[in-house]
Amino acid sequence: MVRTVGSRGPKTMEAIRTAGLRLIREHGYEAITLRQLGQEVGIQPGSMYNYIQSKQELLFILIRDHMVALSAEVATALEGAIDPLDRLRRFIRFHVSYHIRRTDEVFIGGSELRSLEGENRTAILAMRREYERLLVAILEDGMAAGQFKRTDPPVTAYAILAMLTGVCTWYNPAGRMGEEELIRLHQDMILGGVLV
Repeated sequence: MVRTVGSRGPKTMEAIRTAGLRLIREHGYEAITLRQLGQEVGIQPGSMYNYIQSKQELLFILIRDHMVALSAEVATALEGAIDPLDRLRRFIRFHVSYHIRRTDEVFIGGSELRSLEGENRTAILAMRREYERLLVAILEDGMAAGQFKRTDPPVTAYAILAMLTGVCTWYNPAGRMGEEELIRLHQDMILGGVLV
């Protein structure tokens, strides 16, 4: 991607984000350099520091932005849900759809979490726990309402999240199963396991 002559600020930062996602997905965090990223975006290596201070900062921004979008969009998806069962159906629909639309962000958020350091890692782990707690709360509410089987809500939530998040690694939009069919399949499997 080549920078538009005279472009600055938000356009350049978005170009850095886009190139960073692609390069990290293709080569891994440890293998890329800021020099390589600058060449990809079309700016001098020294100019990169006007936008990001380090490769670690770039990784944090990419994963943080993914988690912020994930949290905001799930809140919207759950608006208007009438009961825990409806919330769980909506959660499954949202999570599958989000993860097949944003495979680069999801892949990096999972596989490169290990590369985050110190406060960056702590902040992202807190965001992940908050998202996980949302699903735990849905399960607990469903159990309290008598809609869901009594299980260990955190363990059940982790199992559901692992299954739903995994779609980004194998789903092919050009394959034999469309998005709607994929969502219904996951809803049926999960609800079959939790409904009373």
